[in-house]
Amino acid sequence: MIIGLTGGIGSGKSAAADRFAEAHGIHVVDADMKSRVVVEPGKPALKHIVDRFGDEVLLPDGSLNRPALREVVFRDPTQRLWLEELLHPLIREETLNDLASAQSPYALLVSPLLIESGQHRMTQRVIVVDVPESIQLARTAARDQVQLDQIRAIMEAQATRDDRLRQAHDVLTNDGDLAALHAQVDALHERYLALLSGDTL
Repeated sequence: MIIGLTGGIGSGKSAAADRFAEAHGIHVVDADMKSRVVVEPGKPALKHIVDRFGDEVLLPDGSLNRPALREVVFRDPTQRLWLEELLHPLIREETLNDLASAQSPYALLVSPLLIESGQHRMTQRVIVVDVPESIQLARTAARDQVQLDQIRAIMEAQATRDDRLRQAHDVLTNDGDLAALHAQVDALHERYLALLSGDTL
């Protein structure tokens, strides 16, 4: 079974995924990490990006300057759409290969764009990590040291909170401390093991 895990920026997806992996040995595939793999130096996707946006989206070592690229594409929806059309099929291929290698009872696909990219169709269940937008803004600003207007632009490009919740089979409410989130993850893990054993949830 493949379970998708998503949430808006700053919601705590990584903290939830880490708990599944570290406490329960669940195989986690991070779509964001796959998005980095497909644009590594020497990969065709990076050349296409440079051809379109120029050398200003490169760091001195020849790797992708992700903040610079993000600033460009979130200013212009047309450019963001072009980038998604280039990268999403490549990310999907990398992701499927990794999921197929899972040895744990189920695998977890973590993606901020699980709904928007259609990646939820690769899963049998969807977990949404849910927080109020005010918490998303505060956490992301503190973590990434970026301006609030840039965070809002990213949030606007993602599915709305209501859209994500409509797709959810399970919800992790992450407006408390880490211990509260861990307790919810642990309970979900037990539910999934019960589901896999044929018990009703």
